[in-house]
Amino acid sequence: MSYLHAISRSLVLASTLPLFLLTAKAASYAPSRTYSNRRALSASLLNVSFGNVQIGQSQRQYETLTNSGSSAVTISQATLTGQGFALNGLSLPLSLNKGQSVTFSVAFTPTAAGSVSGGITIATNDLRSYLKITLAGTGVSAGSLASSTSALNFGSVAVGTSKSATVTLTAAGSNVTVLSATSSNAEFTVTGLSLPKTLAPGQSVAASLVFIPQSSGAASGSISFASTAAGTPVIESLTGSGTAPQSHTVSLGWNASTSAVVGYNVYRGSTSGGPYARINPVLGAGTNYLDNSVQGGKTYYYVSTAVGATGVESGYSAQIRAIIPSP
Repeated sequence: MSYLHAISRSLVLASTLPLFLLTAKAASYAPSRTYSNRRALSASLLNVSFGNVQIGQSQRQYETLTNSGSSAVTISQATLTGQGFALNGLSLPLSLNKGQSVTFSVAFTPTAAGSVSGGITIATNDLRSYLKITLAGTGVSAGSLASSTSALNFGSVAVGTSKSATVTLTAAGSNVTVLSATSSNAEFTVTGLSLPKTLAPGQSVAASLVFIPQSSGAASGSISFASTAAGTPVIESLTGSGTAPQSHTVSLGWNASTSAVVGYNVYRGSTSGGPYARINPVLGAGTNYLDNSVQGGKTYYYVSTAVGATGVESGYSAQIRAIIPSP
């Protein structure tokens, strides 16, 4: 009996051994897979922020899409969301070969005050190249622009000369762009201001207003500064009076020649040492001359000569200088 029992146990062990080996072999051949998540299409900016933009004004930024993959990609659709955002320069469908790029613009034109968010969804024939670009901007109310003075009187100014005064333009509330400066009278001009000029809130810029009368008498006009500010333009009222230019003369005198002479000539130049040009129309018998053809603000140099009875003219006398005041 004990012999039969031993054989029975041996049969049980033999029948379970192959089952164990088969199970281990099946596990060693389980299949495995790997996936690539690399996108073929990339964007220069995934988050585009426009910051503060005045209501009714536009700000533009540029976005570039590049095929960074190893094969061509076709951009099939670009879906835009968000109030006030616009796409320009992206004509679809568009195929990009490996390494190729396309650049387009995104504009933000707010219609109301407050923050605005949106996005651009780019779809392609490659599911891995799905792109989402976020957009953000804030609409702000128009700023204001104020001048340090609204009226300016230049007083009396000699015709042909100029007088200037400085005014300061200051922005408040939000950014203001000064676009142009227009004069209603050619005798009044603006200098020292390069336009267009954008001013941040609290920022100022100086401008020089110039009066150059072209004739005698009262003159009036205005300078209008156009800008993106509410209540534009800022107008400067200007007045002044042109007066006849002050006349100047130079009185010249010299010692008489010790030789017998029949008269004298007077010469004038604008450079020390000459050259000189004769300014007396006829030979002068006396030893003085009045030059009334000078201009204010200039310097002149004079010499004289003596002419003998035979018509022989002496050399130049010593030079003298005359400085004419301005005006």
